[in-house]
Amino acid sequence: MTPRLDARVMGEVAQLLREATRTEILPRFRRLSTGAVRTKSGPLDLVTDADEAAERVITAGLLKRFPGCVVVGEEATSADPTVLDTLAGAGLAFVVDPVDGTANFAAGLPLFGCMAAAIIGGEIAACWIHDPLGDDTALALRGEGAWIEAPDGHRRDLQVAAPVPVSRMVASVSWSWMQEPMRSRITSRLPRLAASVNFRCAAHEYRLAAGGHVHALIYNKLMPWDHAPGWLLHREAGGYAARFDGSPYGPDRTTGGLIVAPDRSSWESLREALLAE
Repeated sequence: MTPRLDARVMGEVAQLLREATRTEILPRFRRLSTGAVRTKSGPLDLVTDADEAAERVITAGLLKRFPGCVVVGEEATSADPTVLDTLAGAGLAFVVDPVDGTANFAAGLPLFGCMAAAIIGGEIAACWIHDPLGDDTALALRGEGAWIEAPDGHRRDLQVAAPVPVSRMVASVSWSWMQEPMRSRITSRLPRLAASVNFRCAAHEYRLAAGGHVHALIYNKLMPWDHAPGWLLHREAGGYAARFDGSPYGPDRTTGGLIVAPDRSSWESLREALLAE
């Protein structure tokens, strides 16, 4: 039987992420030993001892709380790509990114997060984006809104920015995984925005967009642990997102890019300004 995701369950998972960051991630921050940072697919794709240790703790905690669930972690999938296939057909699954922004974490920059999303019958049902240093968690429950909650229970609702013309938009644009000619097309058009940023951390970029502090996000690579949590957070905060071709995003989509905007009209304006041939 698939459990009902309610306030109590949301709090339990948030606490699991908080404990994993407290015990496995923060003690290693700016204290990584020689050999504790390694590359995976290339120089832009890093893993540390903290990523692997935190994922083990989170996975064990989810399996204990939700017996029979499927857990798809970034590091487990890196070691065995077939793990990703277990998402298909799962009644209840969780995707987990134990340290999002690993490059920042490895460099000692205080801009990284711990993310998870619950997927029920192929639909993203709930999400958690924990800020280890701020010690609060952005949460969303499908159909019930998005908010940031502190350990003491203080809660602040999230709402995306009001629509503005492209020339007034601030957007986080992640172009490093794009192929030519799209890469050159988008980077050459960034001056059409008011400003562009890139935090190398989807966790904080999605939190900013859901809170109305930037207008848009643009990504190319769509691994589910990177985007399922943020997509739901942003949607429940009132935003609109779709892949570059206009098709809906889903946790089974790993290619095709993603534009995240305040509303559909803003999405269309951004796509025309930055992507249209």
